[in-house]
Amino acid sequence: MNDLMRYEPFSIEPVSDLLHKLFRTSRGLAVDEEGSLADIKLDITEDDAAYTVKAELPGVEKDKIDVQIERNSVSICARIEGGKELKEGERMVCRERYAGAVNRSFSLPHEVNENNASAQFQNGLLTLVLPKKSPSAQKRLQIR
Repeated sequence: MNDLMRYEPFSIEPVSDLLHKLFRTSRGLAVDEEGSLADIKLDITEDDAAYTVKAELPGVEKDKIDVQIERNSVSICARIEGGKELKEGERMVCRERYAGAVNRSFSLPHEVNENNASAQFQNGLLTLVLPKKSPSAQKRLQIR
């Protein structure tokens, strides 16, 4: 399926379905087989020394989270293991909880000092402290 879609004004498909299809791969959103979205919601703050990122990852185990930092780019990936097992005689009546992979990538205005970055995960909240890399001193070339 192409990423670009053509709008057909006389189509019987509701506009909400078209919008859902158009935006379901934006911003690192994951789409499960039933078409529902799972998203990593972020708060990013900064001070003079560092960025602080708080990411909501409910239902994720700490060892299922991967954070990658490259210069000023940050990627958060997580695997959500949903309870898909049913006991004998049970039937699923409604399934709204997401199970699968979610990811979110973003760029920051300044490069991050990866060596001093830290991460903490508690009660479904991932907190990253990403110190800013100090601008390297300009090298002055000595003329001989």
